[in-house]
Amino acid sequence: MGQLLSIAVAQPRCTAFDVKSNAVAHGEAVRAADARVVVFPEMSLTGYELDAAPVLPDDERLAPLVAACAEAGTLALVGAPVPGPRIGMLAVDGEGARVAYGKVYLHGSEADRFVPGEPAAIEVDGWRLGLAVCRDTGIPEHAARTAALGIDGYVAGVVHADHEAEVHGERARRVAADHGVWVATAAFAGPTGGGFDHTSGRSGIWSADGELVAEASAAPDEIARAVFTK
Repeated sequence: MGQLLSIAVAQPRCTAFDVKSNAVAHGEAVRAADARVVVFPEMSLTGYELDAAPVLPDDERLAPLVAACAEAGTLALVGAPVPGPRIGMLAVDGEGARVAYGKVYLHGSEADRFVPGEPAAIEVDGWRLGLAVCRDTGIPEHAARTAALGIDGYVAGVVHADHEAEVHGERARRVAADHGVWVATAAFAGPTGGGFDHTSGRSGIWSADGELVAEASAAPDEIARAVFTK
């Protein structure tokens, strides 16, 4: 089992619906992060645009991100609408992309367009990371069902309004207290769709003791990094 895992949470600026340019921005974030795992916000490849077309894992527009992951040796966990359709998380590495997760607890009008997924975890270098998207993090049952998969960390991509910046920490500390796992939350920064003209940023990483160990500001393009230990 690996004892250390370098992880980063990134909040690149986003151009609505423009998967190609957003993939380039994600690739730049991966190179800058210098981490084994880089987590991105909810629907980071399209923006929080509920009518965006699903992004297929073999979409050629993802090539710049795949290339960056190959160069950096990184696994990127990227937010996008995916086939289902689901509000998903793509796992991207130097070999390509795959759908790793679909949001379980849909919020409001999301349920008009998307179907829910199921709890899921991925393994990276001996670490099991449970996956979450936005509202999932606010539902204790989600963390419990995900923890039942045997996880060491709980990683999430979210979109929150600027006045909700404290929500990440409140939820992360609860998950850490309930399940004794590290938590990493990548939060959208800059304007996006769905009425989110002003988002929170403030992506962060919390230890299994619930201590904040790294945090970005509210500005787009920032990255926070930490090393998970066990």
